[in-house]
Amino acid sequence: EVQLVESGGGSVQAGGSLRLSCAASGYTSSSNCMGWFRQAPGKEREGVANIYRGSGRTVYADSVKGRFTISQDNAKNTLYLQMNSLKPEDTAMYYCASEPAITCGGSWFSRYDYRYWGQWTQVTAP
Repeated sequence: EVQLVESGGGSVQAGGSLRLSCAASGYTSSSNCMGWFRQAPGKEREGVANIYRGSGRTVYADSVKGRFTISQDNAKNTLYLQMNSLKPEDTAMYYCASEPAITCGGSWFSRYDYRYWGQWTQVTAP
């Protein structure tokens, strides 16, 4: 069983930066796909970025390209999301997710493809 714990959320003025972390424990391997999702009030949960643990290949939603960077520290089993130039529309609950059974490496997967989820961390950029 994989456990995921997010941290690093908060409130920052539009234009500011935050870095989210997601500490993973339990079963983790080089075949994991790790992703960040977000959900704003009244909206569907949407993908932000993902990274394939083995290769480090990434993919981003168009809305965050050039502003957000997903990365990982495999030695620490920790996933990161560096968020720069935050906009009010980035305000949401942010979740990290993990799925050992998919090879994301540059391909996009929906929230239905991930089995393991963290609890969420709030990001607010009024």
